[in-house]
Order: sequence, then C-alpha cells, then structure tokens
Amino acid sequence: MSMNLTPDDRAFCDEVRAFVAENLPASLARKVANDQSLTKQDYLTWQQALGRRGWLAYTWPKNAGGPGWSAVQQFLFEGLCAELNAPPIVPFGTRMAGPIIREFGTDWQKKRFLEPIRQSTEWWCQGYSEPSAGSDLASLATRAERRGDTYVVNGQKIWTSWAHHADWMFCLVRTSREDRPQKGITFLLIDMRSPGVDVQPIRAIDGTHSYNSVFLTDVEVPVSHRVGEEGQGWTCAKFLLSLERLDNASAGFIKRALNKLRTAAEKTQQADDPVFQSMLADVEIRLRALELLGVEVLASASEGRAPGPEVSAIKIRSAELFQFILELTVQVCGYASLPYDGRLLQGETSEPAFAPSYAALAAPKYFNRRAVSIFGGTTEIQKNIIAKRVLGF
Repeated sequence: MSMNLTPDDRAFCDEVRAFVAENLPASLARKVANDQSLTKQDYLTWQQALGRRGWLAYTWPKNAGGPGWSAVQQFLFEGLCAELNAPPIVPFGTRMAGPIIREFGTDWQKKRFLEPIRQSTEWWCQGYSEPSAGSDLASLATRAERRGDTYVVNGQKIWTSWAHHADWMFCLVRTSREDRPQKGITFLLIDMRSPGVDVQPIRAIDGTHSYNSVFLTDVEVPVSHRVGEEGQGWTCAKFLLSLERLDNASAGFIKRALNKLRTAAEKTQQADDPVFQSMLADVEIRLRALELLGVEVLASASEGRAPGPEVSAIKIRSAELFQFILELTVQVCGYASLPYDGRLLQGETSEPAFAPSYAALAAPKYFNRRAVSIFGGTTEIQKNIIAKRVLGF
C-alpha cells in the first residue's frame, strides 16, 4: 500500500489479510491469479463468506446493514483483495440493485430484497441495454403495459452480464411515449423465473460466457415490484449509472494486471529495458493519480453525496490504463501469447498446454477487456458528460 497508514489502518489490513487467508480457497485464488474463467459457485464461495462476516456490502453505511467503513478502509479492502487474488465481487447486487432499493424502494422492497443481497443468496443482473439502445439508453423500447396490479412486459435486453445465473433483474422499461423519452421510463424488479423470460447466451471473443440476450414475452411483473413512481425510472437510472462507473473504475483489477505485467517482463528479461522502465513508470504514476481521485470520490459517497461527473473522468482513465497494461503485457509476451488454450481459460486445467503460464492467457484477456471502454457507458459518452457538466460546453 502506498498510503501513510495509521495504527488503526494497519490493524484493519491485518484483519482483512487474516480473513482472506482463512476463507479464500487456494484453488480459487490460483484461478483468479491465472485469469481463468470463474463459475457461479466460485463467486458465491467468496461472496457468501464475505456476507457471513458482514463485509460483502462493504460500501453500505452501518444503518443500512453495511460495515460502515471509511473511504480509506474501502480503498484498502479493495487493494488487499486484489493483491491476495480474491475474486471480484459481482456488482449487480451490492453495488447496484441494493443502493437503488435503499434509496428509492418501499419498506416492503427493502425488507424483501436487501438481506439476500447482503448475504449473496440471490443473484442479480441489469436490464438496461437493448439492440437499439446502448449508449442512447433513453431510446429503449422494451414496453410495460399496466393491467390492474400487474405490468406486462415485452421486449429484449442485450449484453446482460450473468443473466443465465440471475434470480432477479432490475430493468428499465417504457410505460409511456408522451413528452421527453426519459419521462416515460419506469424501473422494475423482474423475477427471472417468470414465464416468458428467455435467456440466450452471447459468447465473448475469447470464448467465455458472461453476456446474454434476454427476451421478455408477456412477462407479468407485480406493481409492487416497481421502484419509485411510474415514469420516474430515469432518476433511478442516473443514480445507478454513477455507481456503476465508480465500480468499473476500481483500481484493484488494474493492480492485479500490473503485477502480471511485471512478472511477464521479468520472465522475458525485459524488466531492465530502459524503454519498458519508462512506460512502467508512466503507468505507476497514472495509477497513483487514479487512486487518489478514487479515494476522494469514495469519501464523498461515504458522507452521503451521490457521485458527480468526476466519476466519468475516473471511468475513462481507468479503462485506458487497464487496456494499456494489457496491451503492454501482450507485447512483452510476444509470440508466446498467441496460442489459444481454451481448457486453461475455462478452468478445466491449471496447466498451460501451449505457452508459459505468464503468457498463456495474455491475448484472451487483452481481447475480452476491450469491452471495458464500452460497458458502464462508453468513453465517448463519458467525454460528452465531462464537456457538458464540467466544462460547460
């Protein structure tokens, strides 16, 4: 850690390390360290251990069932988990659905949904993007028609991460076409076991499966599962997008990628090359700046203030930095990164068949993570937000 830590901070770090050592299976840590694809059970093993300790919803305040950690503690926790090869926490429950329900949900919704989210006993997915509504989310066409105490939903969502594992989807639907497009959007919680929900896989370029298309045909959703008022879903959406961009900007996965780059450079005798050293120094400086800005935003969020447009700047820089590190790793590994080892990537074996371990999955990781500058709001959209809300253009 690169911060001046107090004795309490150091004690906190010791507590986190001890917890990880006791609760993270070595086989799972190896899969994370090797960039292998994780199963749903892999994620649940770690998340439910955190839930039992009361740490899964670590960004939540104490009065909402979270640990009430400071911004520094949240930062330290993320960094230590990355350093110790813990799986990333799937964000759709604790970082998205949970905060939305806390902020805008009814008492019944809070009682029904928040505890399973804190314990990771229910899995969530996000029903936002559509084939013709990605960055221009307000043009979404999935329709919800109210019939008494039920909404009947028809439409399609796409790029829905982990929908094939999900118990619930938080979903934006159109309930009106009057006035501005944003005013006709409503926020629903949809049971993925409902008749009419059809999940179809989308394979990523590296052959892994996390994305899906979700087809909704006459899906009945109780009005009691609407979050906020009808037509006010855009308010929920904007609140959640800021949280999503902050989550995508976490420095933990960047640190892990940087460590793998260093390992590859050492194995290929490029660590002492002056050109490489210059690029590595540039990466470390940019990462330090990103971390400092991230702590400031976390501190603001811990005090109850919603993330502002500065989150867009963090999201852009983190995506660019992460992708640059992965590109450097492929360059350092050279031809050794080219063979495709599907069994290793899918976690069916822990022994690379075609390349050294430091290079075996460098290319699949590079190609898959081109998506980082798209999901959570494309880089172009983030620049538009900064131009409008920060620079006043």
